[in-house]
This record gives sequence, structure tokens and C-alpha cells, in this order.
Amino acid sequence: MPVLVFGHKSPDTDSTGAPVIWAWYLNHIQKTDAEPILLGQPNSEALFMLDYWGIDMPRIIDKLDEGSSVIIVDTNNPDELPENINECEIQGIIDHHKLIGGLETNRPIEVIIRPLACTATVMIEIMGTSIAQMPRAVKGAALSCILSDTLAFRSPTTTDLDKSTAKKLAQDLNIDIETLASQLFKAKSDISKYTDPELILMDSKKYDVGGKKLRISVMETTLPEQILERKKSLLQAMKAIEENEGVDQILFFVIDIFNEEATLFVPNELVKEIAEKSFGSSCIEDTVVLPGVLSRKKQIIPQLKL
Repeated sequence: MPVLVFGHKSPDTDSTGAPVIWAWYLNHIQKTDAEPILLGQPNSEALFMLDYWGIDMPRIIDKLDEGSSVIIVDTNNPDELPENINECEIQGIIDHHKLIGGLETNRPIEVIIRPLACTATVMIEIMGTSIAQMPRAVKGAALSCILSDTLAFRSPTTTDLDKSTAKKLAQDLNIDIETLASQLFKAKSDISKYTDPELILMDSKKYDVGGKKLRISVMETTLPEQILERKKSLLQAMKAIEENEGVDQILFFVIDIFNEEATLFVPNELVKEIAEKSFGSSCIEDTVVLPGVLSRKKQIIPQLKL
């Protein structure tokens, strides 16, 4: 049976591309049988990436067979993984997020978590000279992941290594970074086929803050007005999801890529309190603009207070 390589649920571009990249490395460099898989339907940007580079979409699964050999990428959070993850043979973790805790293994494993903007950058660094053998499609996936996670170097999570890695990949591919980034962001911003619940859960992570169970959802877009036009129905969907999941509150941030700001929906006093304590924002209406906020990992999660 192959080693299954996968990222988090509701896969974005990095959690779609990273399994493809690492499975290639295992199969062709390490000579280990591996299969990239997905824990759900990829978002519109990830689908564009697969189509653009001619990559077959990995198999989508809901549950892992007990005892499956797995490598987890782009997350270490059990809430973002199958419920039976601790019944599997976890062989390794490659990530760029903070350590959450909760995963269990029956033996020591290699865990690589580096303070970079993108899992693909971590992988390219690990591979070293082996990337010379990487096919064009896999290099293209790696470049797309980095441009997506760094918002084409706009995100404060971007490091010099992310930039240099992306520029080297673009040079090898003879690809203009700004052109590809624009195409990725255009695909990411197409929300026409998504229901309100799908939009809210598309890029969403659970965290406990001040004794409250929160779901932090972000939607990165170059067309924020299209999301804000759906505010009323999105607020209704947020309430339904909260009741369904038993979370205290969903915080929904619309990230405006080009204007480099976030708009937070403020449906009630709890969110108003969070916004004021966390970001020093005075909330008068049911939305508040947070200038310069682009990154959940670096600018939202660490700031949250109650």
C-alpha cells in the first residue's frame, strides 16, 4: 500500500499542491510508493492550478483506513484532519504553521516545521539539488503554492527564502510571476459557484480564544465587493454553522489582496468586543475595515483577545 500524503480539510492551493510535490519526491527520488490525496474538494484557485499545469486531481477521501501509512503536510492540527488520524501510521509531518498538539504516533517520527510562508518552500529546501529532476508540472505547482500563500509577496509571512525560491522556479519555468499571480487571484476570486456555507468554510480553522470556541474564516479576493454584497445571507449562514458545529462564534474576514486590508463581519457584541480588544477598532456598523491585515497566521490569530 502506498504512503498517503495529504494536507488539511477544505484544501487550498498549498494543501492541494504540497501533497503532489512530496509524493513526487517520495516516488521518484526516495523510491517510496506514495499517493497524493485530498481531504475534500479543492477551492477554485487550487483547481485552476491543477488545470493550468496539467496535473490530475488527486483522489478525494473522507476517512482513512485504520493503520494507513500517512505523511501530513501543511497542517499539524487534528481538527483539520480525519477523525481517525491517530489510528494511522503517521510517518512524518511537513508544515509551516505553529504547533497545535494532539497528534499521536507509536514511534518517533520526523517533524519538519519551518517559519516560512508556504509548505512548498519548506519542501523545496528539503529536496536540495533533487529539484533539478522535478518535472515542469510539479515545479509549476510549487510556484503556484508560494504565490498563493504569500499573496505574490504581499503577505507579512513572506520570507526572503520564499521570494528567492519562487523567483528561481519562475526562471526555470520561463514564467512571469505577476502574470501567473494575477491568474491565480482571478480564479480565487470567482465565488459564483459557491454557496454561502461553502464560502465561509472554504478557508477556515478552529481556535480556542479566551475560553470561546472560534472558527476563523478568511476569504482572499481581488473583488471584495462581490462577497460584501452577500453579507446578509452570509451572516445567516454563519449563525447556522455555529449552531450546527457548537462553536461560539465564526469570525469572517474578507481579505482584499490589492488594497491590502481585511473587512471583518461584526454581527454581534461578542465580535465587536473581539475586534476592539484585538485590533483596537471602533465598531459602529456590522463590518469593520482592518488596514494592512492580510495574514490569519501572523496578523489575526496572534492578536485575538477576549
